[in-house]
Amino acid sequence: QVQLVESGGGSVQAGGSLRLSCVASGSTYTRTFTGWFRQTPGKDREGVAAISIRSGRKMLADSVKGRFTISQDNAKNTVYLQMNSLKADDAATYYCAATALIGPGWLAASAYKYWGQGTQVTVSS
Repeated sequence: QVQLVESGGGSVQAGGSLRLSCVASGSTYTRTFTGWFRQTPGKDREGVAAISIRSGRKMLADSVKGRFTISQDNAKNTVYLQMNSLKADDAATYYCAATALIGPGWLAASAYKYWGQGTQVTVSS
């Protein structure tokens, strides 16, 4: 079993930055792949970024490339999402997710087994 706890959400003005944290407990194997997703009411959950805990390989959605980065601190069992140059379109509830095995679709929500409760990000213009 894996438990994921997100933090770091909040309200920021457009152009500002936030860093989200996802602290994980449980087997490292079961969270080999950890991703960040976001969702707004009435829309599907969208993959934003993912990382392989073992290899460090990363994947980012085109919509956030150049603005968001994903990183990990294995000593703290934490995966971060650094969000810069935030836009109104980035406002959403952000979720951390993890899984042991994954196919080519690292940013597909259906590929992940474990989910956190989410943290809200609000961007004002």
